[in-house]
Amino acid sequence: MAAALRSLLLDTGPLAAYLDRRDPAHEEVAACLAEFSGQLHTTSAVITEAMHFVAADSRGPALLAEFITASRTLVHDLSQPAELRAAAALMAKYADTPMDYADATLLLLAERLAVPDIVTLDRRGFLVYRTRKGRAVRIFNRS
Repeated sequence: MAAALRSLLLDTGPLAAYLDRRDPAHEEVAACLAEFSGQLHTTSAVITEAMHFVAADSRGPALLAEFITASRTLVHDLSQPAELRAAAALMAKYADTPMDYADATLLLLAERLAVPDIVTLDRRGFLVYRTRKGRAVRIFNRS
């Protein structure tokens, strides 16, 4: 499956887990990313959230910046007024799940790029979430 994918969305949890070898999900995420050879995409909201989580380690922010650079991850900014309204609408729709802003931007990005695959640790949310066109995302796992 990994070879067939060309693009993959990247959520906050895997970013933080990848950078922290002590994280219980580190090995799974590292193996998943090692098997993937296409283009990674994320959003500026995910980067902001990940920076918050990795800042507990003094090297964390630099490691995150290095990973994004070395992996050539494309970081998309979805903070224009129309995108903010769309994200807010998704957050309201999934308030009972709940959905945060970073998750909403990833769903908008999935729709914008027509990329249905995401690496996330938030299975509960992303198994429920749908794009505005009603499409589900697929959680990318190791084959």
